[in-house]
Amino acid sequence: MAREIVVVRHGETEWSRAGKHTSHTDLGLTEAGRTRAEAVGPLLAEREFSLVLCSPLRRARETCELAGFADAAVLDDDLREWDYGSYEGLTTPEIRLRSPAWLLWRDGCPDGESPAQVRERVDRVLARLRRADGDAIAFAHGHILRVLTARWLGMEVAAGARLALEAGGIGVLGFERETEVLRGWNR
Repeated sequence: MAREIVVVRHGETEWSRAGKHTSHTDLGLTEAGRTRAEAVGPLLAEREFSLVLCSPLRRARETCELAGFADAAVLDDDLREWDYGSYEGLTTPEIRLRSPAWLLWRDGCPDGESPAQVRERVDRVLARLRRADGDAIAFAHGHILRVLTARWLGMEVAAGARLALEAGGIGVLGFERETEVLRGWNR
């Protein structure tokens, strides 16, 4: 059973810098994103991970590689970002021009995923991470990692709204005795 799970959001992309919702559009990192991804490696250099999972999308794979974990990484489709469907490439203000009361965490996205669908994927990832024989690490995306963290803490998907994770940010999920806790965030 995993003692700690480290989550790493990919470094900055052009769209993340602009606040655009990016799910299946396969963007690479900006220069700032590559620099931030390279900085992750030294922060985790003293740690050993029995399981390294990574979203198959380029921005997560690049972050994983630049952080020094590509050789051990296993790609996991369930770590793809929340599917924004018709809202792909739009900012929240642009979406709210169409649907003023829209809230991702409650409504999901037309032609994309609902919160229940995302919860189902994340719960599969968490089950896999929990089975790791030692610490585990996951490289993925902002919203999916926020949902994963909320679910680790025993909360519903909507609680992820309160867990902003910066591009290139690191979170640490662990235990206090038998209780799942958040040990660090945006390191």
